[in-house]
Amino acid sequence: MSVTDTNLAGAPIQFDMQRRLREEAAEPLDPVHTGPITKETQIIAIYGKGGIGKSFTLSNLSYMMAQQGKKVLLIGCDPKSDTTSLLFGGKACPTIIETSSRKKLAGEPVSIGDVCFKRDGVFAMELGGPEVGRGCGGRGIIHGFETLEKLGFHDWGFDFVLLDFLGDVVCGGFGLPIARDMCQKVIVVGSNDLQSLYVANNVCSAVEYFRKLGGNVGVAGMVINKDDGTGEAAAFASSAGIPILAAIPANEDIRRKSANYEIIGRPGTQWAPLFEELATNVGAAPPVRPKPLSQDQLLGLFSASAVGRDVVLEPASLTDMVGREVCAKPSLEVVYDKV
Repeated sequence: MSVTDTNLAGAPIQFDMQRRLREEAAEPLDPVHTGPITKETQIIAIYGKGGIGKSFTLSNLSYMMAQQGKKVLLIGCDPKSDTTSLLFGGKACPTIIETSSRKKLAGEPVSIGDVCFKRDGVFAMELGGPEVGRGCGGRGIIHGFETLEKLGFHDWGFDFVLLDFLGDVVCGGFGLPIARDMCQKVIVVGSNDLQSLYVANNVCSAVEYFRKLGGNVGVAGMVINKDDGTGEAAAFASSAGIPILAAIPANEDIRRKSANYEIIGRPGTQWAPLFEELATNVGAAPPVRPKPLSQDQLLGLFSASAVGRDVVLEPASLTDMVGREVCAKPSLEVVYDKV
């Protein structure tokens, strides 16, 4: 189509289309649903930086939910397959990917009992991932969910399905719940350090991006883990417009018991009130639309001495790169240096 083509009003069609696209882009988006969840099963995706304590948080949260009479399914979506390790006392759970591969070679179908296991009312499974250097972790996530659908995932009668996702990775497979509206809401786990909040901010950005494309997923809130009281994570949550669902303290007793694969979210124990409150908040918190921070805003949560904001970027020169003076070569023709 050329720019000389015109519409009925005599305006160039290409320019008219650009105007219409701009007008459509400027239309306000529908607000994210903030009322009570109406679906029978709440599917919640939990994201966070690797090592921030998602597995610890989810194992104790799912255990407490089950003790409160809820039917809970915990699905590990991290290629490390460590989400359920605390729940099962350190024992490795056979993953969906490795099980389906083995069953396929044997010409046998995968059944629920091959991949889903339970403890004290909590149902749990691991999607798993490919061997190192042999495939894409994100594609493994997609394959895992395809297998779950074949096993009847959408017909299972759970009150809560908790999905544990690695937040460091931003490829399509790990963003599946947000991109395809597979969950109703997202929870981020972070701490008072820049890297975990960077990941949390990226997750908020992903939610906002897919909202602009017509998605419906919102952020229900943030869990602060290893909270040492310095306040950066709380400041981030306030700036991003998301609530704090719980603050788990940096405590030696918690660290030691978790290292020994001990569930601390048991009714009647020292830490029970913390996880009882978290379980209540996770179930009741509505999905809200986050306000992602810019890089400068994120850095502004920390002191200048902590993040080096007094550093000035000094541009490098070609002389720096080559290690000697070089003459300018303004054209593509070969210019020989004088010897």
